[in-house]
Amino acid sequence: MQGDRISKLWRYGVCSTVIPSSQLSKMVKTFTHKFNTKLYKGTVAIKAGLFIDGQWVDPTGGGDMIDVVDPSTGKVITVIPGGGADDVDRAVKAARKAFKTCWGLKVPGSRRGKILDNIADLLEKHADALAAVEALNLDMMSGKPLPATRALDLAGCIGMIRYYAGWADKIHGKTIETTDKKMAYTRHEPWGVVGAILPWNGPLVVAATKIAPALATGNTVVLKPSEITPLSALFIADLLNEAGVPPGVVNIINGYGHTVGAAMSSHPGIDKITFTGSTLTGRKILKASAESNLKNVTLELGGKSPTIVFDDANLDQAIKWASQGIFMNMGQVCIAGSRIYVQEGIYDKFLEGFTKVAATLTSATGRPFEEGSQHGPQVSKTQFERVMGYINSGKSEGAKVHMGGERHGEEGYFIKPTVFVDAKHSMKIMQEEIFGPVCSIVKFQTEEEVIEWANDTTYGLAASVLTENSARAIRMANALEAGSVFVNCASWVEVNVPFGGYKQSGIGREFGQEALDVYTQVKAVHINIGQVL
Repeated sequence: MQGDRISKLWRYGVCSTVIPSSQLSKMVKTFTHKFNTKLYKGTVAIKAGLFIDGQWVDPTGGGDMIDVVDPSTGKVITVIPGGGADDVDRAVKAARKAFKTCWGLKVPGSRRGKILDNIADLLEKHADALAAVEALNLDMMSGKPLPATRALDLAGCIGMIRYYAGWADKIHGKTIETTDKKMAYTRHEPWGVVGAILPWNGPLVVAATKIAPALATGNTVVLKPSEITPLSALFIADLLNEAGVPPGVVNIINGYGHTVGAAMSSHPGIDKITFTGSTLTGRKILKASAESNLKNVTLELGGKSPTIVFDDANLDQAIKWASQGIFMNMGQVCIAGSRIYVQEGIYDKFLEGFTKVAATLTSATGRPFEEGSQHGPQVSKTQFERVMGYINSGKSEGAKVHMGGERHGEEGYFIKPTVFVDAKHSMKIMQEEIFGPVCSIVKFQTEEEVIEWANDTTYGLAASVLTENSARAIRMANALEAGSVFVNCASWVEVNVPFGGYKQSGIGREFGQEALDVYTQVKAVHINIGQVL
């Protein structure tokens, strides 16, 4: 059955070889994709297997064969082999050996920083191909247009790696005055083996967000890409070898969350887990950590971010920022501003302008390699149905669909940008993360009223405030229960500014110097220099 499927893929010109069903679990596949568009022309070959100890290997015992689906058509374009618990164990052993012998505290920070810079250099060298792969991955997965991928994802990935390369030789503790007969100092030491579990909506940049600070601080990594968006992680595996990353320092295991992810979360040889994804999965990871070895956990989880627009805001800018905040990456962003609160004095004008912006996205819906494409499909059939389920929930609970609310086209997983009005605070569309191009625009009167509404969810990842009143902006930023507050902008993160959530939006911080803290543990050293008993 699998052999027949891959034979068909060969005829589509996607796979470079035809793999008989009897050999599916016995060889690493390589497939090629030829890009022939105005935005990018070239052929890219990507290996598909497990990357352990610096080598491409096959899954133990056959593993799973995972469909990679193009959401713009709903068709399978290739399959990749996935691992299991035994493969995670192999990767952990390789990572532990590397940590003890050729990485960790064995390698000075200046050398680790140089290797990270080498990785960034290679990403720049292959920038066009990698951007195309990431756009292909996100066309198949979440429909991000190629220019946005090149400008945002790839640039962000390279910037992240260079930022932490600069930190690698600046990780140090402090001396602490106690008495004249004693001195003390602290050391920031790596945890050891870090398990990194990636989401599907930003595979390349989130991989860099986890790998870069982990390596800078001396940890080794076992990385699980999303089974839905694995291509960019697989593409960079060989670049790691070329950059001089010692074997075993970074290992990549494809697989499902309930197999590979679960095995990583409960593995006693993994010292720390870093995860980006849903709050539900974050709970499972915390439980697995508690029931295994109490591994340290960093979680960047879901959100239900409010965007608050006051009467005195620059209306044109407010409309643009609010629309970007919800429709970026088709709403498949953890900080998406899906609750838009607009003060009553400008509500009608805001709604009119916002509707026009959303309408332009509807008319610019298409695949990322199509010129003019600004809005793509949802990641998968499952996600498409989930988002449509929320839209139907909003309708049944009495919210009014102002625009959108239905699929776009006859094939693929496209959903029209959707705007609800007359939504009540208790509705599911106002309380739960939708992760799609769906928002509710709600009228408010006072600061006190909108603060109460904005904070009344289980999430606290981000919020946006649009106002020309600086005192109000500061009051609102202080009052909102969110890890990031964007004033007169939206979803504009920076590599050197910490990022993370309040409440059920996560534990710990990524980005900035604060990320170094979560990838190290502090050792206190006490030295007697004169006390005699």
